[in-house]
Amino acid sequence: MAKTLSELRIQIDALDLELLTLLNQRASLAHEVGEIKRVDGSPVFRPDREAQVISQLQSRNPGPLKGSHVAVIWREIMSACRALEAAQRVAFLGPAGTFSEQAALQYFGSSIQRVPCISLDEVFRATAAGSAEFGVIPVENSTEGVISRSLDLLLNSPLHIVGETSFLVRHNLLRLSPSLEGIEVVIAHPQALAQCQDWLTTHLPNAERRAASSNAEGARLAATNPAWAAIASERAGSEFGLHVASHAIQDDAFNRTRFAVVCLPQTLPAPEASGQDCVSLIVSVPNKPGAVHDLLMPLKTHGVSMTRFESRPARSGQWEYYFYIDIQGHPSQPNVASALKDLQKLCAFYKVLGTYPVSE
Repeated sequence: MAKTLSELRIQIDALDLELLTLLNQRASLAHEVGEIKRVDGSPVFRPDREAQVISQLQSRNPGPLKGSHVAVIWREIMSACRALEAAQRVAFLGPAGTFSEQAALQYFGSSIQRVPCISLDEVFRATAAGSAEFGVIPVENSTEGVISRSLDLLLNSPLHIVGETSFLVRHNLLRLSPSLEGIEVVIAHPQALAQCQDWLTTHLPNAERRAASSNAEGARLAATNPAWAAIASERAGSEFGLHVASHAIQDDAFNRTRFAVVCLPQTLPAPEASGQDCVSLIVSVPNKPGAVHDLLMPLKTHGVSMTRFESRPARSGQWEYYFYIDIQGHPSQPNVASALKDLQKLCAFYKVLGTYPVSE
């Protein structure tokens, strides 16, 4: 006989109480771990360990919860447990409601102390100065490519990358009215304007496109003028009391942005191998024929896969370039260590930006 709604609710309530008891037991154990870490000086946050925990749970998940649901739930559990010791201070491009804030919450969970910054430069400054323990920066978009300012700042920063996260970006047109009528100005970050240019040309051909420091800042400004609209997340719309005049206006339905998590090495050393890792580098080579070809040979020789290769001008006036490279693996693997050693010998400039678990 099928159970009644009342019977099902009674069972759910009983399970919720059981879950709460178990979660508090887990929190108590996590607190004991924190006390041990405090004595021996170990970092509270271990992205490699958390990645392993989530991966193991996903591999043993019997369903019907999806693996992605398991990751979200356990990330929040671990975030709440970490906050019992001290909530991580995380800097991101603000104000509240940006995709950078969303990336920070997706990576660390919601039990963090948020440090919104007015620019990417300020995210780096706040993290390097200790105002925040970690920073979250956008590094690459599937439609518009790399975020140039982030790469430039990584070049000379003392910060290193310890993690990454990515998600599908949904751009929405936000304004004080739910209508598309009477829009004179559309405000957003230049990347968002570029990612929605076809839609804007078709639907708002006469509207001025105005750049802002962030999409959420555009939403804040749009809330001050009924003739202005912003391109931002629904979260930003809720933050500033705006209607969604049009959903998902990005030109690429699979528009995805990748974010890096950065910190000082003394805050968190390079994470240990998780089994799914990446090494990010900045290098330059002498300006001579075949130099770039030679640069890639150590990777081929030692069987190491390259997942990203970007060039940026060195601004020396000599037509020299820095190359940003991502490779699969961890320096603890012999073939990766050998490839990096041989690669360094060929470089006029060599800097490891970070070693970290890759996102799903």
